[in-house]
Formats: sequence, C-alpha cells, structure tokens
Amino acid sequence: MAGLLNNLLLLFLVFQNICLGFRSPLSIFKRYKDTTRSLSNECLGSDRPVISLGLSDFALDIRMPGVTPKQSDTYLCMSVPLPVDDEAYVVDFKPHASMDTVHHMLLFGCNEPSSTENYWDCDEGTCKDKSNILYAWARNAPPTRLPKGVGFRVGGETGGRFFVLQVHYGDISAFRDKHKDCSGVTLHLTHQKQPLIAGMYLMMSVDTVIPPGEKVVDADIACHYKRFPMHLFAYRVHTHRLGKVVSGYRVRNGQWTLIGRQSPQLPQAFYPVEHPVDVSYDDILAARCVFSGEGRTTETHIGGTANDEMCNFYIMYYMEAKHAVSYMTCTQNANPEIFRNIPQEANIPIPVKTDMLKMTHGHHEETKDTDKSSLLQQAKKEEEEILDQDFHIEEAVEWPVLDLKLGQVSGLALDPENNLVIFHRGDHVWDENSFDSKFVYQQRGLGPIEQNTILVLNPSNAKLLHSLGKSLFYLPHGLSIDRNGNYWVTDVALHQVFKLGADDKEPLLILGVALQPGSDKNHFCQPTDVAVDPITGSIYVSDGYCNSRIIQFSPNGLYVMQWGEETSLGRARPGQFHIPHSLTLIPDFSQLCVADRENGRIQCFRLETGEFIREIKHKSFGRELFAVSYLPGGLLFAVNGMPYPGEAEPVQGFVMNFSTGEIINTFIPLKKSFEMPHDVVASEDKTVFVGDVHARAVWKFASTEKMEHRSVKKAGTEVQEIKESETIVEARLKNNPESTDPPKKQEKQHLVRQASTGVSFVLITTLLIIPVVVLLAILVFIRWRKTAVYGADGEHKLDSSSGRILGRLRGKGGGGLNLGNFFASHKGYSRKGFDRLSTEGSDQEKDEDDGTDSEEECSAPPPPPAPSSL
Repeated sequence: MAGLLNNLLLLFLVFQNICLGFRSPLSIFKRYKDTTRSLSNECLGSDRPVISLGLSDFALDIRMPGVTPKQSDTYLCMSVPLPVDDEAYVVDFKPHASMDTVHHMLLFGCNEPSSTENYWDCDEGTCKDKSNILYAWARNAPPTRLPKGVGFRVGGETGGRFFVLQVHYGDISAFRDKHKDCSGVTLHLTHQKQPLIAGMYLMMSVDTVIPPGEKVVDADIACHYKRFPMHLFAYRVHTHRLGKVVSGYRVRNGQWTLIGRQSPQLPQAFYPVEHPVDVSYDDILAARCVFSGEGRTTETHIGGTANDEMCNFYIMYYMEAKHAVSYMTCTQNANPEIFRNIPQEANIPIPVKTDMLKMTHGHHEETKDTDKSSLLQQAKKEEEEILDQDFHIEEAVEWPVLDLKLGQVSGLALDPENNLVIFHRGDHVWDENSFDSKFVYQQRGLGPIEQNTILVLNPSNAKLLHSLGKSLFYLPHGLSIDRNGNYWVTDVALHQVFKLGADDKEPLLILGVALQPGSDKNHFCQPTDVAVDPITGSIYVSDGYCNSRIIQFSPNGLYVMQWGEETSLGRARPGQFHIPHSLTLIPDFSQLCVADRENGRIQCFRLETGEFIREIKHKSFGRELFAVSYLPGGLLFAVNGMPYPGEAEPVQGFVMNFSTGEIINTFIPLKKSFEMPHDVVASEDKTVFVGDVHARAVWKFASTEKMEHRSVKKAGTEVQEIKESETIVEARLKNNPESTDPPKKQEKQHLVRQASTGVSFVLITTLLIIPVVVLLAILVFIRWRKTAVYGADGEHKLDSSSGRILGRLRGKGGGGLNLGNFFASHKGYSRKGFDRLSTEGSDQEKDEDDGTDSEEECSAPPPPPAPSSL
C-alpha cells in the first residue's frame, strides 16, 4: 500500500507540473514587461559590468549607480574605465532607458573624466581632456547604429581609456516615488581588428552674435578637407532655444550635396545620413545654423549656459583603419563666398509642435495641473505609438495558404487597389531539361501555358477577382505593377519582358527577342525582374540568370544604359552580381535595390546614374537572398534561401529599417514551413505576402502593430483588444503546424478564449484532479480484481503493474522522468515540427534528400552543379 501511495504522489506531482504549464502567454508577457521595469529601478546587472561574449568579444555595462534627480532639467554624469589595456573596438550599443524618466543620454570617450565620484553634476564637465561622442539616445529618435565592419577604437596607445555617460533627466515627476534610476547603455566590444574605424567630425561656430529682435541670423562654418577619404553615415545637430534649422553639406566642384538637415528643437540624437556621402581630399564641408533673436532684449552669444547659444553640426564617419583619425573639428568659415550658392532649404525652418519643444529641451516650466496632466497623457500616447513601431508580424492563419490551386509561384505584386496579384507557372515546371548549355529553352513543344498565369485576388479572403495571361508565357518569373495598374512581367524561357494592361489580352510592350538569349542591348538572358519608376516611367530590368547586369530603358522601351558585372573570385565587390534576382524601387530616396541572390546581399544604386550607394548584408541571410521589397515609410522586406548542407541559417522572412539596414523582425509560417520563398510584397498596412515556388503557395502575414495601435486610439475597447492579442499569442503557441483539421482548430481557439476570460483556474483544477481520481479508480479496480482472482499473490502483481506504468513515465533507466519517451511510445504521436528541415536547392525544386545547389527550379532529380558563371 505504501508503494501505491508513493506512486500516486509521484503522479500527482507530474500532473501538477503539467497543469501549471497551462498559463496565459499574455500574462507571462505582462510579467516580463513589469519585471524589466523593476530591473531598471533595482539596478540589477550593475554588479557584473563586464560579460564575456567569447574568446575575443565582451560586453561592458555602463549604468547610472542608482540615482534620484532632485529637480527637473538635471544632467548627471558617471564614468567607467575600459576594463582592458590593449586596443579594442566598440561595434554595437544597447540602450537601457525609459522615456518616462530620461530625456536623452550621451556617451563620451576620453582619457580623464572630470570627476572620480560615482556620479556628478555634469555642470562640472564631462572630461578634463578632449572628449569624443560615441553614442546618443533620445526620446522619439533612432538609436545610434554602426555599419557592419565599423568600430570605435578604444584603449591601446591612441584610444580613450574611459567612458563617460551623461544622462539628462527632463521632467522628474516620474520620480515622485523616490525610486532609483539605473539608465545607461551596454557596449559590445571586440579585440578583433575592424577594417573601418569610426570617428567624429565637429563643425562649430565660436563667434556668432544674435542681435535682439533680429528675425533671421545665419551662422556659417566651412573648412577644406585635407585628409584621406571618409564615409559619412550619421549626423547630429545642436543649438539652444533660438535655433530653427541646422544643415550640413559637402561641396565638391561647386556642387552641394546634403549630409543632413534637422530642427535642433527635435530630439538631438544622431540621425542616419539618408544618402551616404563620401568626402575626399580638398572637398569643402559646410554647415549653417539659422537663429532668430525675436523675444530677446539683449545680444545672445555662443556659450554653455541655457541663455547662450550654440551652433554645432556633428558628423559620424568611418575611414580605412590604416588612415583613421578619431576626431576632427572645424571652427571657422574658410570661404564665406560659397554660401551665396547654399541650397534654399538651408534657410527654411522645420516646424516643431509646442509640446515637442518642451519635451526636447526639458526646460522645466511651472504650469497648471491640467496642463501637466495633458502633457503627460500626450507623452504617454506618443510613447505607445513609438513602441508600436517596433512591430512584429505573424502568419494570418485564416488565409487559405494551401487551398489555392497554383503552379510554381514566381512573382507577387499589389495593384493600385491593393489587391494581391500572383504570377505562377500553371502546369509548367522549370527542371533540368528546360535549357541547354547555351540557355536556349528546350521544351517549346509543350506550347505556352494554357492556364491563366496572372491571378488577381482579394487580399482579405483570397477570392479570385480577375485572371489573365493564358497562352502567353512558358516560364513566368518576375512581376511588378506600375502606378497606372499595368502588369510588367518577365519570362525566363522566352528571354523577354512584357507590359500588359489589366484588361488587355495582348501585350502593350515587349522587350527582348523571343526564345533568343543574348547579352547586347536588344537581348536578355533569363531576365528575372522588372521595376518601373513611378515618377519618370523609366524601366529597370534585372538580367538575370546568365547575365549580371541591370538595364535601364526609357518609358517607351528605348535602351538608356546598363551597369553591373559578373562576380569575380573572392569577395563580391560593389556592382558585381551573381544572379540579380529581384528589384525594388525606393522613390523616397531615388534608389533601386537589388537582391543579389547568390551573393546573399542587397545592393542599392542611384536611379539616375546606377552609382553604387551601399550594401545590406547579414549573417542570418545565409548564402542566398531571393527577393526584396520596399514599403514607403522606411521598411524593407526580404526572404532568403534554404541553408547549404552544414549551415544553420534558417529560411525565413526579414523586416529591416531601410535607413540603417538593421533587422527589426523575422517571420516564418506557422501551419507549414517555407520551402523556397521566391518573392515578397508588403501593403501600406504592413500586411506581407510571400510566394513559394516549391510549395506552390502564397503566405499572408499580418502586423500585430495594428491591434496595438487600435488599443491606443480606443481606450474604451482596451479590454477587448487585449483579449484579441492574447488569443493570437496563445494560438501561435498551441497551433500544431501539421494540423489542418478545422474542428480541432476551433476547439483550441475555444480553450484559448476560456483561458483569457478567467476559466483557467477551473481548467487547472479539473486537469489536476480528474487524472488522479481516474487513475486511483483504475488502480483500486485492478487491485480488487486481482485480489479476487489471485488471492494473496494479487498485491505483488499489482505493485508490479503499477511499477510498469511508472517505468514508462521514468524511461527505460527508471532514473528520471522522460515524458518524451512516454508519449513517443504511443501510436499516432509525431515529432514533426521538431525534426530538422530538409535542405532544398537555391532556386530549383529538388528531391528532399539532395543538398547540392542549382540555378534552376525543377521537380525532377537535380542535374550536376551548374557552372559558377550563372
């Protein structure tokens, strides 16, 4: 009997642990958010400021040591020594600050801080020697990000040995509870030498005088640059209250190129240079600050107090390590005459809301309680909206991803009505028999595709609205739609580009010669994609699988120019391609970005000239990047290819900040894995569609931002929106990727709703009691039966039977609990979703066991590896 009780006790504990796992994911998320806030207040992590990140990398935690500012508009500083003597490089920053308490933070590098105290009032200064700003964080402004391969050099013989953190506390109403603040930043440092070294160029006026009542006063700064080339990637402006706008330029051969332009009344953080600018020997760097003396009764001079003014334009740059200089200044106007030709924009003030003025500088003013409450509510609303920008996207599980009857999906686009347009191959398949060694199509005998290859769907429910493209194409590939609703498509078998009207059966324009591959102005070789400039109508074609170029045509199809070349051995250089596979236009910046597929990167070029601007490349892309798409407003979407054998980067979608190239979010399907995502497109509401050439499917992903934003705007429906968010989160955790059974799905959603409305306690109690009661009844029944049949020997056999049951739970060894083995022993149990995904080819349908690469899309066994020239 004692053995029976022990077994029951063990089972009780097992089921208790199982039942305790049925918790609301939303409640866990809430607890996580609450915990993170309390962590900041309690200064957790400050006892371990240096954390090893491997053999050569480490993290340095720089935090305020638990401070409580006594009055608004307080600046506090603290210092941390570099924990190593030899040279190191700062390559990334992670801020720890709340917009409720901190207005902005600056991180300086120097050799001697102004004080040796734990912290001090920054009025005493930051550093006794020359200081260099390394990082800036401000409310409502983007954090500083360094490009890949760029680092600030610290330590050693030339780098600074101390970091000084300056924190500006604006309105201290958040400190009414007397809590201690531990805001700061964590640095990622490495001992690995960086090929590019970051530095700071400060342009500063020192003699400007602003007469009282003067409406417009210009402060101009200009210097000739006399060093090795530098590349500019961020800028910061700074004045006090009288500043209206600050602008910085590079002047070369009389041409003014904008570096950055901003209102100094907005958060004074570093902003990314929208169009990366390089500065060479003998260029001129010029800056202008525009002030107004209105409201002042005396002259205003340059100085450090709040009643003085400043005119600073900071430029963050990088240089080759062998030529690097970490800090440069310009405090004169070497060529006043050139400012006669400064662009007019430099004198146009940037409007700033009144409440933003107060939040930006943090100058404390007495206001009525109602005004304070209004400002706090407005600040809270803005904070929530900013937080919403860090959105995530998840699969829209109601989208009929597998119900659409499609061939190989090669292209996606959205028409002017925001309908989804799909370009697919019907019953044609790209396989190893499709082309010969000279890229001539070998399956012309099949004739063109007899199905409609262009499908127009309702983006909400996938209802077919319109279709066309029957008997026109052999192997569809790229698709885009211009502002007039015309379809632009490519066919890799025909080696042509087509323009079709939405209701036309015949093409309006054809580029290339049918079935004839080539490399001159009139021929393509397996063209992959096409993009049309919405402003000029210029046509851009990526050509392609067997050419490595981008070709520009006039709106009526006349050749204009081309750029690009085949990738050379070793590292791919700018402007080189290994299958330019996908195009996206960025009209906001007059750029064209290309998914350079086999080089696993995105390259962006200037539309007017084809000049290389920059590269976006991440390790998580893997070796292949299939498609890229831009969403006006600054978001870039992309999908990569399956990993090569032995590599770990998963196939997934990416959301990036276009200005910085930083990955904001990644996404994958829930119901079925990506197999070979081939194209991606996003709508204005951040709904994302991905077409998969191998799975012959189109996935839909929705932004969770929309739901959060509704909760901000409609306070009266907050509870309902929280329930919806909780349902989505729990559905994601509980959804079985392999299940397509609607009744089971409805049942799970029903359980989720119960959990979110308070029935979770009853559910836990039921799950806790019922198994124990049932098991107890079974064991009592078995004991009674065996006692009746075997007499005294029944007790021994019952213990043996219960031991076998517990043995199944403990595993073969009986030494530990192994629920995996227990469930795996039951019929119908599947480990799908936990097994390693099969590796597919790069752009070709292949057998699942095959791991070799290919340049084609097929369903038959793969051919031998294609030549690298493709």
